[in-house]
Amino acid sequence: MERAADKLSDWIPLLRDLRQYRKEWLTRDVVAGFSVTAVQVPTAIAYANLAGFPPEVGLYASILPLLVYALLGSSRQLVLGPDAATCAMIAALLLPMAGGDLEHYLKLSAALAIMAGLLMVFGGMARMGFIVNFFSRPILIGYLNGIALSIIAGQLGKLFGVAVVNRDFGPSLLELAGRLGETHGYSLGVGLATLALLILTRRYVPRAPAALIVLLVASLIVFLIGLDTRSVKLVGEVPSGLPSFVLPGLGYEGVQTIFMSAIGLVIVCFTSGMLTARSFAARNGYGINADQEMRAFGLANIASGLCGGFAITGADSRTAVNDASGGKTQLVSVVAALTTTGVVLFLTQPLGHLPVPALAAVLIFSAWGLLDVVGMRRLRTIDHFEFGLSLLTMVGVLIIGVLPGVVIAILLALLHVLIKIYRPADTLLGIVPRMEGYNDLSLSEDARPVPGMIIYRFDAPLLFFNADYFKARILSLVDDAESKPRWFVLNTESISQMDITGTQAIDDLITELQSRGVRLVVARPKLYMRKYSQPMGLGKKIGAENIFFSVHSAVETILEREAHGGVPDDGN
Repeated sequence: MERAADKLSDWIPLLRDLRQYRKEWLTRDVVAGFSVTAVQVPTAIAYANLAGFPPEVGLYASILPLLVYALLGSSRQLVLGPDAATCAMIAALLLPMAGGDLEHYLKLSAALAIMAGLLMVFGGMARMGFIVNFFSRPILIGYLNGIALSIIAGQLGKLFGVAVVNRDFGPSLLELAGRLGETHGYSLGVGLATLALLILTRRYVPRAPAALIVLLVASLIVFLIGLDTRSVKLVGEVPSGLPSFVLPGLGYEGVQTIFMSAIGLVIVCFTSGMLTARSFAARNGYGINADQEMRAFGLANIASGLCGGFAITGADSRTAVNDASGGKTQLVSVVAALTTTGVVLFLTQPLGHLPVPALAAVLIFSAWGLLDVVGMRRLRTIDHFEFGLSLLTMVGVLIIGVLPGVVIAILLALLHVLIKIYRPADTLLGIVPRMEGYNDLSLSEDARPVPGMIIYRFDAPLLFFNADYFKARILSLVDDAESKPRWFVLNTESISQMDITGTQAIDDLITELQSRGVRLVVARPKLYMRKYSQPMGLGKKIGAENIFFSVHSAVETILEREAHGGVPDDGN
């Protein structure tokens, strides 16, 4: 019975947490749940507005998905919900397909969430959570910076009270610049006042639900002064009641249309959510199961799509509020989901009085928080290529679109890795003063090679695309040596993989070195090398007496042989 409970807890981590639950945690979890709701309700409406959805859609995406993740997620602090980057990506991918038809747009977004969710569920079951490691930090910084700038550009029109038609970064800024004369003064005043209040609240009361406070204040001021009668746009009516479960019903062709978009959304959604989950898990001293997270993210997105919501991911702002409020388990998400349900049922009328310029100010403030200028500066200091990669990702997101920009950056990152493996770092070893054994000659100006031999370490897998470089590099070391070597000691400890082309390169190298009067000696061979070397007879060609389990034993044996007059033959 206990074993069955443990197995069930592996699939539903919340059960494990509840079995170890402490009474003193309940108050913290409830308070954290209310705090998360205070941030979640206004931001969900704002992000729905960002993506071009009615406000209630953002609330629908903040109820059932939270409950699903609370049961299945391995993170104790992560809160799922609408996210600025994900909403911006949805709008960029689907609005052109919808052609101005809101009903079709809602179907597309629900179908996209379900499809992305299914891909993540299957990926989690196939243990593909490791894909998060392929989305490098420079790409993520560039992506978030690009998203942040595009959000700011997209909200400036609403802040100024100007209906900007273009949604692309450059054209929207140019259009706004040409229409600044149409600025609506009251809308701009409400927006700037909201922005100022957000900055002051975050600075002096950092733990307060800033978005909720400023939106309540902005709504109250607009109502009392009567600015709604002076063309300050409001959110409008927000329908009350819970969503119904409906399949989008796009059909086979519709699914084909959004399939590639779903793959791109999975990459961005899962990676950004996992970054948040891992950072808070490290802060609180526990581990994250990437495959479990992938399944939980997937099922939460399926739930969101089925109840009329859209794709969601880990929300860093709400997770930070949860952590700062002392939340201990995923009961926080349960409380937040139930509280949001109460808002949807009984408090939708006040939500309709939220001023759109104030929502735009909240989004601009949130997007500003996504900008990582410090990270870009650090990349520029450490590695110019990775700085350029991050910059290219940002520019790509802004100019050619979210998904193409990210895909190009990932391809460039993979190409960079292949180039590094194609021409990898390598090391010449020898005698380094005050160090035991045989070490990297570059460690000291007084280091010197062992007379009569070259000791060489190839620091990469030996595969089909770098085998020729490997062979040419070794021959150039032999040919360019100041004094002709008699022995070449190949340290294979860093050759983590090898294929048949790499094996053939070693075979060719034996012959080439023998023609130069140099004998190949292998040190620290891996067991997997037998798979390729035995059928080709490499062990016989090299000679069992020339294969050693350490560099030290190889060099000492060679020196002993030379002391007794042993000279390598030339193969003739």
